[in-house]
Amino acid sequence: MKRIMIAALVGVLCIGGAANAQGDGPAGVIKGRQAAMMLSGVAMGSMKNAVDAGQAPTTQAFAARSLARWAHAIPGMFPQGTGAEAGVPTEAKAEIWSDRPGFEAKAAAFAAAADRLAELSAGDDAAAFSAQWTTVRASCQSCHDAYRVD
Repeated sequence: MKRIMIAALVGVLCIGGAANAQGDGPAGVIKGRQAAMMLSGVAMGSMKNAVDAGQAPTTQAFAARSLARWAHAIPGMFPQGTGAEAGVPTEAKAEIWSDRPGFEAKAAAFAAAADRLAELSAGDDAAAFSAQWTTVRASCQSCHDAYRVD
């Protein structure tokens, strides 16, 4: 039941974010990516709780696959014109656009790490899943350190 509720919440938020992003131009894109970043934090927290509780990686397959899909979408959620100039509060640093190759490299590393986490969620190696969760978390932090305002 908990899994169904989480899936429903994610679906509603994504639909709302996508609708908002289409109707509000740059402001909608910013709001949509902020919602998705928050949801990725929820997924990471859920997986960490499962790891700490000794649950099988397969219990986190949905969260891990969702995170991997989001990871691949991240670069597209930062189009030109969706920084501070859009007039919407954002924690995105200008360096996302001025150092686009660096940003895209960090995003690609995050996506690769998240893909591996999703692969591991299909198996029963809890130690490998836990270690990969730590790798994904470090990849998140690396990008935030470089491209997010504290």
